[in-house]
Amino acid sequence: MGKIIFLDVDGTLVDYENRIPESAVRAVREARAAGHRVYICTGRSRAEVYPELWEIGLDGMIGGNGSYVEDHGHVVMHQLITADQCRRAVDWLHSRGLEFYLESNSGLFASEHFAEKSLPALREYSRRKGKPHSDLLTVTDVFPDMIFGGNLYRDDLNKISYLLNSYQDFLDTREQFPDLENGTWGGAGATALFGDLGVAGINKANAISSLLAYLGAHISDTIAFGDAAVDIPMLEFCAVGVAMGNGSQEIRDMADLVAGDVEEDGLYLAFEKLGLLNPDR
Repeated sequence: MGKIIFLDVDGTLVDYENRIPESAVRAVREARAAGHRVYICTGRSRAEVYPELWEIGLDGMIGGNGSYVEDHGHVVMHQLITADQCRRAVDWLHSRGLEFYLESNSGLFASEHFAEKSLPALREYSRRKGKPHSDLLTVTDVFPDMIFGGNLYRDDLNKISYLLNSYQDFLDTREQFPDLENGTWGGAGATALFGDLGVAGINKANAISSLLAYLGAHISDTIAFGDAAVDIPMLEFCAVGVAMGNGSQEIRDMADLVAGDVEEDGLYLAFEKLGLLNPDR
């Protein structure tokens, strides 16, 4: 077995407009041809891993920021938010007037007014990432398969993301749900745009540990790539941690290597620098 490579998706393997650079596709395919394994390690649930990602050629995935682990179609580990936790969270978010979406392997399920109320935050998130024409972004651009009008009381959830009206919403939700993992995304501290709720004690590093045990592999053979604070645990855990050049200052400061931007062949050039590419290419 060669190296075991873990790639965050958004901002690492794909750009912030959900486009996969052709050079990133080549990087993954050449690395696998050279005998390495490549897994995505993402906050996305399996329902958000669209066919074009699988078509690159992957050995499997870690999803839900660590709640789900899959190797070549085999489910290695899957930990879920309980039905009771889901019901309590949905009722709490409704009582606070906070729109949300539920993330499961079977789909993304939006609250009643998520489409219209989330649009300013989604556009701001895109603008912060330096994307042109962010003001033209639609919810469908970001979530092409979002389900509206579906059942919101569920027993198959990996995560719940909710729109913040203020940072106090996150602080209050964290106090309300000490039995769940509480986080934010779209900004740091008071600039955060969304909060999220996940399975307690879960992160990307825990999931990588579970996969390595299943594979009988050693941590010394691992390399992780990411761009955001949520990726820091896996970069710290793996033998080599690589931050994308478009990543946050926090992750770039702690990484072993800083790659170029995702849109500037950053992944491919980093694979090349680390000697991961097929020497016969």
